[in-house]
Amino acid sequence: MKKTEILVLDFGSQYTQLLARRIRECEVLAEVVNLNISVAKIKTYQDLKGIILSGGPSSVYETDAYKIDQGIFELGIPILGVCYGMQLMVHEFGGVVELADAQEFGKATITISNNKSLLFKNITKETTVWMSHADHVTTVPDGFIVEAQSDNSIAAIANQEKKLYGIQFHPEVTHSIDGGKMIQNFLFEVCQCEATWKISNFITEAVNEIKKTVGQDEVILGLSGGVDSSVAAALISKAIGKQLTCIFVDTGLLRKDEGKKVLAAYQKNFELNIKMVAAQDQFYTSLKGYCDPEDKRKIIGREFVNVFANEAKQMQAAKFLAQGTIYPDVIESSSDGHTSKTIKSHHNVGGLPKDLNFTLLEPLRTLFKDEVRKVGLELGLPPEMVYRHPFPGPGLGIRVIEEVTKEKCDILREADDIFISELYRENLYNDVSQAFVTLLPTKTVGVMGDNRTYDYVAAIRCVNTIDFMTATATHLPWDFLDRVTNRIINEVDGINRVVYDITSKPPGTIEWE
Repeated sequence: MKKTEILVLDFGSQYTQLLARRIRECEVLAEVVNLNISVAKIKTYQDLKGIILSGGPSSVYETDAYKIDQGIFELGIPILGVCYGMQLMVHEFGGVVELADAQEFGKATITISNNKSLLFKNITKETTVWMSHADHVTTVPDGFIVEAQSDNSIAAIANQEKKLYGIQFHPEVTHSIDGGKMIQNFLFEVCQCEATWKISNFITEAVNEIKKTVGQDEVILGLSGGVDSSVAAALISKAIGKQLTCIFVDTGLLRKDEGKKVLAAYQKNFELNIKMVAAQDQFYTSLKGYCDPEDKRKIIGREFVNVFANEAKQMQAAKFLAQGTIYPDVIESSSDGHTSKTIKSHHNVGGLPKDLNFTLLEPLRTLFKDEVRKVGLELGLPPEMVYRHPFPGPGLGIRVIEEVTKEKCDILREADDIFISELYRENLYNDVSQAFVTLLPTKTVGVMGDNRTYDYVAAIRCVNTIDFMTATATHLPWDFLDRVTNRIINEVDGINRVVYDITSKPPGTIEWE
């Protein structure tokens, strides 16, 4: 059994899995579970040292508010309530939670009043945290003390006897200056966890699980050339070898010369069964007339499944469809029965039909991007492949805004290739997390020589991020942007204007669609 030491109960916060990731950074194995988990199920976790109740969008005083098995509070296991989790704890123990007159969203300063608090050990009396709440605690339950306050709310409470702790803010986001230390204090001072979980442990467990799940059957994997599918292929190949067949689908939605580059890379570094399928016309035809991004994602996902189904007719032993789905895909698709609000449907997660004839195999679905890269390096993938920027499963289908056509994809391919090649040329590629060009549906008037033009607008997008849950626009040098813009306009027929997207995530997303 996995040596899970911390359970994170998911009440719907977009930060829930980020919280689990911060814990795993401390080499403690955390598992995110549904809020409806029973006491009996919790007792099956033999190495459990603590429980965290996540944040969420609900209000504890509403009739349909998310609740948990009250017996969880009687297990004698340390519990930390974060934001909604703290409010739920207060509500369950007879305290009062109300809608705040002064709601807090963003950075706030808290003052720690209990200098003997284990949760705030070795943290300065005043520290900056990230608040995100409309409700607040107005009456603390009997047996609890206030350990910290902000100008507008009770920021932390504790019941030392019952080992119950609550914080109104989010320590898991980087904006909480001492958040990482607070998480460490809960893990090691309060819960007495052991730092034993490592990527090598994950690989060993994943390989064993894949072998057990697949048995003697065969697996088909959609190989895109991106980090996620590459690492998934390497991991599954390590487990079952030639039982894995990788299908590389040329959808017509790939970057310039993507097929040639991917096959060359795999032939050089791996012994994989790879089959190339040309399906450009199939995808362009299916996407004709569709503009809504959710429709496009689902169509692309459906066509992927259709391609796999056709290939599977020649592979009678293929029972599994493997995908490089990772945690952010799952979170933003609100999958797996959790309560997070849907941001977008991922083509791997939200677009699969109910009558799928394969069993899904997603060995990376509990990992964040940086963890996936660590797995890749551990498996021996070359750094240039591991640190390649993410490329969305739907490809250019969501980077061509509104209707997708071959003409638009060809234009976008050329512009994107210029941008990426210039990043490599200036040694900037590895300094940024994700970079690409988006083609807008808008045309504008331009002048080239003595001629009037009326062509598309291209948007350059470049961000820096740790976990892809939040991101900020990269401050690229102006002369670099100027050169990229000039090259795109001069060398790419169909574009006469280039803009630079400086929106952070949130409020935007990294991709435009």
